[in-house]
Amino acid sequence: MARYAENRKARFNYEILEKYEAGIELSGSEVKSIRGGQISLESAFVIVRGDEVFLINASIPPYQPKNQAGDYDPLRNRKILLTKKEIRELAGNEKNKSLTIVPISVYNKGRKIKVEIALVKGKKKYDKRETIKKRDTDRELRRTVKER
Repeated sequence: MARYAENRKARFNYEILEKYEAGIELSGSEVKSIRGGQISLESAFVIVRGDEVFLINASIPPYQPKNQAGDYDPLRNRKILLTKKEIRELAGNEKNKSLTIVPISVYNKGRKIKVEIALVKGKKKYDKRETIKKRDTDRELRRTVKER
């Protein structure tokens, strides 16, 4: 399993409540571009519209820019493939609890490209500070253990 992209900011800015693995509807050149590592999940998010789920603002540049159709949009909305039950759960949680859905990572599973999305709750400023403190102390502990 190869990870093509990871949304590190999402792990820092949000508290992850529930994760889902989903397929993503792509064109052939987009698949090649992703396999080449050219995808950005920065500022990407997921919305539920009716019975469909869409990935918004995920940037997938053209695989061969000079050979791409003129009307290609790297930021176009892409459909995410989930079961009806999962879509109902996401829609209910998104509306009721003021939660957000964000993509966490894009990876392959066999020959398929999958996107891991998560139902998240925004962290407060003090929670973010706490995360930074914990990360720094862990780093210091690893350094001291390594020196010994």
